[in-house]
Amino acid sequence: MRILGIESSCDESGAAIIDDERGLLAHALYSQVARHAEYGGVVPELASRDHVRKLLPLVEQVMKESGSEPGDISAIAYTAGPGLVGALLVGAMEARGLAWAWGVPALPVHHMEGHLLAPMLEDPRPEFPFLALLVSGGHSMLVHVNGIGDYQVLGESLDDAVGEAFDKTAKLLGLGYPGGPALAALAEEGGAGRFHFPRPMTDRPGLEFSFSGLKTFALNTLAKVEGSRQDKADIALAFEQAVTETLVIKCRRALRESGLRRLVVAGGVGANQRLRAGLRTLAAKEGVELFFPRLEFCTDNGAMIALAGLIRYQSGYRGDESLMARPRWPLSELGVPR
Repeated sequence: MRILGIESSCDESGAAIIDDERGLLAHALYSQVARHAEYGGVVPELASRDHVRKLLPLVEQVMKESGSEPGDISAIAYTAGPGLVGALLVGAMEARGLAWAWGVPALPVHHMEGHLLAPMLEDPRPEFPFLALLVSGGHSMLVHVNGIGDYQVLGESLDDAVGEAFDKTAKLLGLGYPGGPALAALAEEGGAGRFHFPRPMTDRPGLEFSFSGLKTFALNTLAKVEGSRQDKADIALAFEQAVTETLVIKCRRALRESGLRRLVVAGGVGANQRLRAGLRTLAAKEGVELFFPRLEFCTDNGAMIALAGLIRYQSGYRGDESLMARPRWPLSELGVPR
């Protein structure tokens, strides 16, 4: 069986074809970063318009690259939420239209489930159960994953998601959009030890996160210096160290409390090299298996949606006839496929 996956939750248009025997056959992505950069963030209306222009050509591209015909497709998986409602509707309508024309089911997929399962695109792939650290622009959470649809959120951010904290801190440092990669690049020029940022909520029990205070700490630190490039690089490094060490501490705590021996990292911030290095050290010390998706599958992409759709389709899930777009969709509401 083959599944076509369509991703359109925010500012990236993605499409992919996955086969249950041959694996990922083709994937294509169009990023809108350049279009939104001049505004310093995503403009929802512009994002929706770009999805209208780009999604169908991406579908045509992956169909051609995979050597697929409409009759080869068993189902079409699409991101139904969470995300920008206009962007979600574009992808949902395209998926529904193609599904109707080709006579196949359309499968609404939870965006966060796609991220959770993205490491399964790699070899070796993690086996259930595992602990997942899901870190992106809109989400920061630790999840106990027992199986497809069987998720227990152990802790999440009480305010800014970690990716949001990166972007806001980058903005106050005068860096461009997207802020996370720009801040990480500047941090490479920083000198360690000049500034020390707090590791929020690590001095108390629990697995929740809080990153908004680090942004304020960075602002106050910047106000005390001249604001040279070196000053900003040192602040960027101190900020990045505080964030990544906090995430590592929380992962260590969650592994020990849950007894799980596999750690999966997913989401855009999972591409951060300092975080990856810290988690590799943690995994070696704790004796646990560590799994990352390749860098191109950390950010939003069609491959993870196709994979989530394939796994649910194999479990007997066929969706329904509704057009589903949920800008807010808690992971806890996503059940086992039936």
